[in-house]
Amino acid sequence: MSIPGERLAPAAEVAEHALAAAGGGDCVVVVHERSDADVRFANNTTTTNGCRRDRRVTVVRFVERDGGVAVGVASRSGGGDVAELVRAAEADAAEAAPAEDAAPLIGAGGDDPSFGDEPALTGMEVFSGVLEELGEAFGRARSEGRVLAGFATHEVATTYLATSTGIRRRHAQPTGSLELVARSPDGSRSAWAGAGTPDFSDVSLASMEGRLVERLGWSERRIDLPAGRYETILPPDAVADLVIVLAEAASGRDAEDGRSVFSAPGGGTRIGERLFEQPFNLWSDPAAPGLECASFLVTEASGADVSVFDNGAATGPLRWVDDGRLERLRYHRAGAARSGAEFTPPVDNLLLALPGAEISLDDLVRSTERGLLLTCLWYIREVDLATLLLTGLTRDGVFLVERGEVVGAVNNFRFNESPVDVLARTVEAGRPERALSREWGEWMNRTRMPPLRVADFNMSSVSPAS
Repeated sequence: MSIPGERLAPAAEVAEHALAAAGGGDCVVVVHERSDADVRFANNTTTTNGCRRDRRVTVVRFVERDGGVAVGVASRSGGGDVAELVRAAEADAAEAAPAEDAAPLIGAGGDDPSFGDEPALTGMEVFSGVLEELGEAFGRARSEGRVLAGFATHEVATTYLATSTGIRRRHAQPTGSLELVARSPDGSRSAWAGAGTPDFSDVSLASMEGRLVERLGWSERRIDLPAGRYETILPPDAVADLVIVLAEAASGRDAEDGRSVFSAPGGGTRIGERLFEQPFNLWSDPAAPGLECASFLVTEASGADVSVFDNGAATGPLRWVDDGRLERLRYHRAGAARSGAEFTPPVDNLLLALPGAEISLDDLVRSTERGLLLTCLWYIREVDLATLLLTGLTRDGVFLVERGEVVGAVNNFRFNESPVDVLARTVEAGRPERALSREWGEWMNRTRMPPLRVADFNMSSVSPAS
């Protein structure tokens, strides 16, 4: 719900009023304040831009009843009577069965001194450098026979968390992205580049444009190839497309229930098992430079491995894969207690690295005798949860490399691959860098991935997509 000009009570005050309306009962209040700005462009000119602000208030009530604790949740956008929201959450709890994830609420660990601060805002000024570069790029595109399109978005989400146990936490999360597509005037050739960023100060549109110009040049020669298995170089953005799916599948409950690639034959999980011969490390860290995110858990609903009872729990560095071995899976506190596992909440970033790997994507191309270079993947869907087999399509540039040089663009393919198998068949990796998944970047923006050389990547059929 957009709130232009509407005067709303301060977020911290709203949270306190909701707790007071709960009458001292166990309660969690989450106030999300979101400020958005975006600019879109097509046909070498900007088309639309704008700014918005939104607020969502969620109340979670915990009610003791025979057999355990029931949970009720109620949410509302904009303003209104928070006491009514509390009553709605209590009514929801009255109809709910005892929660399987019940645990004592997290206790206070010291107030956040910024809890009473106003929400952080963004505006069109965040794009000033990008727009200046974009105007120059439009001029070059018109004179050199290219068509540019794309968009830039920036959001600052300020989250306020208050609980009846005394937790008062606030976090402001900036999230930005820039996506740029260049096409030939007849639309027969196209190339994509994207970047994730907290504030655009680290984004060079000129560098992205240069990459697209190079790829459009490669595409002037077209080579048709059949489906099959090819040595394939994946840039960091395409690696993020696959690894995000792997991380999302890392549910301890799903693994124990036999519904996951991380399920052990005969029961249990594969924690401790070597997944990859290469000593990959996959981890999350709220303090990772350039990828900083909230250091405490906020959730408005429970799931297989995330619980509303855990709101406010501290999150720190978590190693998912260590030296090629599965180190841990996600568990909420109740699930971890039942399984004898470690409480492992989600963290809003993801990093993959092969220790000592420092070569670049260009270095991987130069050392390739014959193989494919991808740009990005899209329309990715799960085929088999037991193996995490995915299917999807290539898009905006698949190139043939011979004797260290790109010799032309090839047709698009449908692929069938598991990210677990892709990492297991990786024969070489490069230096990690900030990456933007084209498929999942809207909800997992903060990733750092290396380029990979993968043996026998399965291009299962030729795709007519262009």
